[in-house]
Amino acid sequence: MSKIITPYQDSEKGKKEQVAQMFDTISENYDGLNKVISFGTDAKWKKKILKMVQEKQPTTILDIATGTGDLAILFSSTSAQEIIGLDISQGMLEIGKQKIQAKNLNDKIQMVLGDGENIPYANDYFDVITVAYGVRNFENLERGLAEILRVLKPEGQLLILETSVPTQFPFKQGYYVYTNFVMPMIGKLFSKDQKAYQYLSTSAQNFPFGEVLNNILRKIGFIDVQHLPQTMGVATIYKASKK
Repeated sequence: MSKIITPYQDSEKGKKEQVAQMFDTISENYDGLNKVISFGTDAKWKKKILKMVQEKQPTTILDIATGTGDLAILFSSTSAQEIIGLDISQGMLEIGKQKIQAKNLNDKIQMVLGDGENIPYANDYFDVITVAYGVRNFENLERGLAEILRVLKPEGQLLILETSVPTQFPFKQGYYVYTNFVMPMIGKLFSKDQKAYQYLSTSAQNFPFGEVLNNILRKIGFIDVQHLPQTMGVATIYKASKK
């Protein structure tokens, strides 16, 4: 992205601090609004991620930008012995901890306050790393991806789930109307932070997707890079490995 898109354009804080502030503010109603905004398709995409993770049979999993921990909780059904959910928003993590406690998963999942661009783990630590709707919130995309590569084990797998823009008629036009008008309106009605959902919409439309993001991943050093468009292209799953 040529322009740095932030939640609060009039703020003097950096993007990272603004994103943390935004998710702290909307954490209480994020799960419910996300289901409404995605029409429930979000759960289907995450189940595809789960299947891919299960096939890898990992021992260690890192879920970056874990939010309230939905993916980390799904991964509790895998063979993993250590599941880390990492996020820069304490508010989102607290909601996630409550969900994990309710499911008696405290012994399997650890929720960690941390920065995806400065991951607090050693080189070659994780078998699988996932990021759902998080890479577009990185302040420096390439730095964040390089950090992921650093802590991923050789032959380990990165899985990214991210919004993308449909390219075919009429889905492209429908997506434009939905993200520019409907989605911000839903956020305005149900969230106390109206700018948050405008940011989520704008950042989704401007983030590199498809082969553009594939090439960035290859530039960083990932191999076996591929992308799998979902639901007419409104989201994409990216798969990549480490040498």
